[in-house]
Amino acid sequence: MNISTPRRRIGYGTLLFLLVFSIWYVFLALPRPLFDRPYSPVLVDSRGSLLSARVATDGQWRFPVTDSLSEKYIRAVTTFEDKRFFRHPGFDVRALARAFRQNLNAGTIVSGGSTITMQIIRLASDDPPRTIWEKGREIVLSTRLEWQYSKRRLLEIYASHAPFGGNVVGIDAAAWRYFGKPATRISWAEATLLAVLPNSPSLLHLGQGRDDLLAKRNRLLNRLHQQSAIDSLTLEAALAEPLPPQPRALPNEAPHLMARLSQSQKRSGAYRTTVSLDQNLQIRVSATLDQHYRRLKGQGIHNLAAIVIHVPTGEVRAYVGNVLAAGAEHGNMVDVIRSPRSTGSIMKPFLFAHALQDGTILSESLLADHPVNFNGYRPENYGLTFSGAVPARRALSRSLNIPFIQLLNQYGQERFHQQLRDLGLTTINRPPEHYGLSLILGGAESRLDELTAAYAWMGRTLNIYNQFDGQYLPEKPGRWFTFAPGANLRPQHPLAPEFVDQSAQLRAGAIWKTFEAMQEVERPASRGEWEQFRSSRQIAWKTGTSVGFRDAWAIGVTPEYAVGIWAGNANGEGRPGLIGIHAAGPVLFDIFDQLPPTSWWDAPYDDLQEIRVCHQSGELAGPHCPAEVQWETRSARGGRTCPYHRLLHLDPTGTFQADASCFPVETLRHQSWFILPPRMAHYYRTGHPEYRPTPPVHPDCSQSDSQKDEMMQLIYPQQARRIQVPRNADGTLSRTVFELAHQRPDTKVFWHIDDRFMGVTQTFHVMEFVPEPGPHTLTLVDEAGHRLEQRFDILAAPAK
Repeated sequence: MNISTPRRRIGYGTLLFLLVFSIWYVFLALPRPLFDRPYSPVLVDSRGSLLSARVATDGQWRFPVTDSLSEKYIRAVTTFEDKRFFRHPGFDVRALARAFRQNLNAGTIVSGGSTITMQIIRLASDDPPRTIWEKGREIVLSTRLEWQYSKRRLLEIYASHAPFGGNVVGIDAAAWRYFGKPATRISWAEATLLAVLPNSPSLLHLGQGRDDLLAKRNRLLNRLHQQSAIDSLTLEAALAEPLPPQPRALPNEAPHLMARLSQSQKRSGAYRTTVSLDQNLQIRVSATLDQHYRRLKGQGIHNLAAIVIHVPTGEVRAYVGNVLAAGAEHGNMVDVIRSPRSTGSIMKPFLFAHALQDGTILSESLLADHPVNFNGYRPENYGLTFSGAVPARRALSRSLNIPFIQLLNQYGQERFHQQLRDLGLTTINRPPEHYGLSLILGGAESRLDELTAAYAWMGRTLNIYNQFDGQYLPEKPGRWFTFAPGANLRPQHPLAPEFVDQSAQLRAGAIWKTFEAMQEVERPASRGEWEQFRSSRQIAWKTGTSVGFRDAWAIGVTPEYAVGIWAGNANGEGRPGLIGIHAAGPVLFDIFDQLPPTSWWDAPYDDLQEIRVCHQSGELAGPHCPAEVQWETRSARGGRTCPYHRLLHLDPTGTFQADASCFPVETLRHQSWFILPPRMAHYYRTGHPEYRPTPPVHPDCSQSDSQKDEMMQLIYPQQARRIQVPRNADGTLSRTVFELAHQRPDTKVFWHIDDRFMGVTQTFHVMEFVPEPGPHTLTLVDEAGHRLEQRFDILAAPAK
């Protein structure tokens, strides 16, 4: 009993020791994480090419742990560092014995006999002093590492944390710093250099010792040749490669995207982000913007931005947030793509498409284009001219402001405001009344990425409709773009957008008609005529210019790509030459030239219908219209019938209007006549000499009320309103201009204010008066007896 008790105690102690050791070995031996190091934020494209990187917070270029190694490097590093790596359990007894003999003979430590696995432990421990105790710890922990990781993964961990000279840590950073390429694409000479460099990292760029490094590399190459890993020709070529010169600068493509994503990388701990960008395209787009920057900076325009979206997938393929050449003094690090800017006319196609969608207009419907005043808001066209009446399609191609202001007023501000929100324009975040009718002319701010994505969504909708035989996939527009490669906008991907529901999404027919109209762009030329701009390929494109010439936009879309351009100054400074067609348009076309060939959409005939349309008004043909057949949207049949063609009854000579009260019915002539309201006709006839005013009523016949009402309309003031009149420098009231449109301009018109005769006009019906402050009545009577009255109030500015 006395003998067995100590033995039992020894047995219990051994078991307890083994239990504690096992717990320590399994759960506590390895640090967690194995390497507690800051990593460099890294951005790579969909093919794995490096786009951009930032130095780690400790000043080291240390890329995240790689998940792929070159087979050349694996063969080179195992041959040089650990030739039995794939056979030992973490430590190599023969290597340790050899190191013991060498150290004993030398009288100092000349070899450690460490395996690659043991070196991982040493690197993770910040290179502690070389002692027997430390070597024993490395042996034990290396077996633990081998138990937890595959051999391949161990090589990846080692290669990612080994020193490669200077502040370069890890094979990925080394390959880019020394060779300017990914570590997966290195040559045999480069692989062997990277294999020997961690053994002597200080030899690469000290100016001396490089011959020793070259000799080490070449010895390894010869060993690989002796092992038949490389043939003689490969050996000869590898030996001829020189060592790299000084470290290269790392790629700095998409720096604005890198700056944004690096913050989320630090928060999440995922330092490597793969995005959908295409490195080659990114470089070409950046170069294109640099080229145009040199053109524009002489005009005081210092900032440019561009985004390219792949329409079928929604993936962003190029993202240039600004031109770095502009310098910090011009805000070159402002990511203009995400900055809300005044939209100018860039949203007019959205209104055009929605108005087509619900039948408010047809593609050729005449829109009024004459001076208007909405409670003091008096918009103007860019060219300061008026067409009187213009087809909607041409109003879009010419980007006329007044027709679209009137269209928005007819369509409904609140409805259009919500539809813009549904398209994913998140910065339109104030109520509709805040923007008013100026919403369509740049009264709101939006972002280049969201605007371009909205056009991309329209293109994708049309793609899907044609691809799936007239069907729509159950997806809604929203923030319709993604940086996640292969996500195809599936919400489960962490970078995919969230969709915003749309209650009345645009259909294929309205989108196609809009894109057809957007192929042609016209702008006023220097001599007043209209200059056409067309691309060498079929592109639906639109430009925009904000008030004050602060923002120039151009966005184009094809079935394959949507490209968005912004030009201006990040600080909001306006410049006279900052116009969309000249500042942003050329950049758009040059970027499309960098893209693969693009196609055009087939007409979605299942969502269109053939209808009879009035040749002159573009509305549904009435009984008295010259008609033609056109393809319009399905909702077009609910539109209005042409209100401008009427059947006139003329006397036998066709010179006067007449009726049965003054001529026998059988002698009357009946003729269809195109009659515009006086305001529209006043400006319309300037560009349409074929426009004919209605014949006068025969003196023996009586006029109808409608004939009287159609003869005159005031251009200003248009309705009962209050007119604010400024004072001159001497304190007197300024003159107020009144303007009249008459169907027969040569008719004399007599002007009265408050029953006081003021004068007579003929041909040009414009008068200037200085009415006293207060209410007044303007009365106009033409020589044929037509009468028009308009009440107004004069509000005088206070005297200084």
